[in-house]
Amino acid sequence: MLRRSRFLFIGVGINAALLLSGCAATTTPAATLASSPASSTAARAGYPITADNCGTSVTVAAAPERIVSIKSSATELLLALGLGDRIVGSAFLDGPLPESLAAAGADLTVISDFLPGQEAVLGLNPDFIYGGWESNFSADGVGERPALEALGVGTYVSPAACKGDSMPNPLTFDTVFAEIDEAGAIFGATDAAAKLVSGLQSDLAALKPTATDTTALWYSSGTTTPYVGAGIGSPEMIMDAAGLTNIFADVSDTWTSAGWESIIEANPSVIVLVDATWNTAASKIAHLESDPATQVLDAVKNQRYIILPFAATEAGIRNVEATASTISQLAALDE
Repeated sequence: MLRRSRFLFIGVGINAALLLSGCAATTTPAATLASSPASSTAARAGYPITADNCGTSVTVAAAPERIVSIKSSATELLLALGLGDRIVGSAFLDGPLPESLAAAGADLTVISDFLPGQEAVLGLNPDFIYGGWESNFSADGVGERPALEALGVGTYVSPAACKGDSMPNPLTFDTVFAEIDEAGAIFGATDAAAKLVSGLQSDLAALKPTATDTTALWYSSGTTTPYVGAGIGSPEMIMDAAGLTNIFADVSDTWTSAGWESIIEANPSVIVLVDATWNTAASKIAHLESDPATQVLDAVKNQRYIILPFAATEAGIRNVEATASTISQLAALDE
């Protein structure tokens, strides 16, 4: 029997005409339903709704009941909306759940630590799959979106992770908050979504970014060629809100490969380290402090590191928390 979270579902009437900002998809009411008891119930709930999601039209006739979530960002949002009891399987989590969601996600069924195959996912008999990345929906992954739709399985990709013409440029907190609102409409939890967004907006407004002129390197991974935060994704969004000046802010991408020579030339005041189980902050510190080329960096010599968990740095409900942590850690370094 599948283990499922015993978390109360917040079912409320849906306001289908959402005002979404940033580059998130637009959700609108679909055609008027035929008159019947079932269709009248759906109509009162605001269904069906249609969303333009990463260039794919998604129509949802009723709130999904059996959801598979891929990536931490998707799973954590569903839990935060009180929908844990509808998650029949999760996969590809980027780290442990935050303390605030630990109880809600205590009974999650994790079907794979990596991207699961279509057979494993369809074996759960889902009616919907919520993915954190577009690449989750591939022939080698959970399946391509048109094929899944033909099987009666709805799909949704985090709008913050859209590529091509649908990519947010730049990603903003408004984009992140708009996804929460849209997910609330799709999954039948508009009140919970509105409450969550309101709380995050208040928390963000209360933050006091550093007033010092502080340049920063966002160091995600890599040793020979470091992979760093660029100018239009969540690293830039978080650093900018914290008052840091990203040394690669002029690169029009979310993340990018960089040369150590350019990093050494920029000599950032602080280094933000992404901590993941497969690429820990400790391993990056060990590299920085053992390589003669990077030992010369002021941030390395003075051990001016800010450490953030990977799951909090992907666009999602923990970005405000990551920004607050960045500000707090920087203040501690400056004491």
